[in-house]
Amino acid sequence: MGHINYELRYASHPDDAKHYDTKRIRGEFLVQNLFQADMINMVYTDYDRLIVGGAFPVKNSLSLDSIDPLKSEYFLFRRELGIINIGGTAKINLDGNVMDLGHKEALYVGKGVQKVVFASLDSNKPAKLYFNSAPAHKEYPTKKITLAEAEVAEMGSSATSNERRINKLIVNSVAPTCQLQMGMTEFQQGSVWNTMPAHTHSRRMEAYFYFEIPENQAVCHFMGQPQETRHIWMQNEEAVISPTWSIHAGVGTAKYAFIWGMGGENLDYGDMDIVKPNELR
Repeated sequence: MGHINYELRYASHPDDAKHYDTKRIRGEFLVQNLFQADMINMVYTDYDRLIVGGAFPVKNSLSLDSIDPLKSEYFLFRRELGIINIGGTAKINLDGNVMDLGHKEALYVGKGVQKVVFASLDSNKPAKLYFNSAPAHKEYPTKKITLAEAEVAEMGSSATSNERRINKLIVNSVAPTCQLQMGMTEFQQGSVWNTMPAHTHSRRMEAYFYFEIPENQAVCHFMGQPQETRHIWMQNEEAVISPTWSIHAGVGTAKYAFIWGMGGENLDYGDMDIVKPNELR
């Protein structure tokens, strides 16, 4: 299993997190180096046992094998999987059933699929497969979701620099899941604020993956309790873990996109506690 790297992350109490310096905040919540050629890299976090990962098959096929913390025969023995491709066309083999996954297309894979193998259709245009995985109690069918099939919400306005399209890809109104939800947010030109007004949702944790950040630009991600916020400067193709007690919002120095993924107690997308901008500290 030399093609898989994984790291464990433990949950943090909000009172402890208040005392973290920049290095500690980044070490606890920032996920870097997800895409390395012919490798699968992932972080297993204690927050709702979500796994945040990236697979980058260039010349070789990559099998998503079980890792030691799962103590299971295969990766999806007690889990479900959501994948969004930000690269070239992928070939994904699920127990012998091979399907294509194009750029910005999503794939939900249910509990019980024993063999998951990633490959690229063209090694000169390799697939980049960002994935989240959460514990699952029931088997739901595998489903591919294109942007045309997503549930779309147009949010924000140019006046508040947050005009954006939320593509709900792996959500219960599009594909049944146990707890995993994923989608992708894209911005109109000139808008750079995401998830503003900010919110928390104590019933779910969340992870953001930022991509399409231009060279020499960055995104400043805001986290922490609404009255005790912190920030993390993020580069292209990095992810950040958001605990249940934390807001998750950001602003870019240029246009970008991000993938959001959630795991937790319910599947109600609108279950959130809004925090107005003038209430943040």
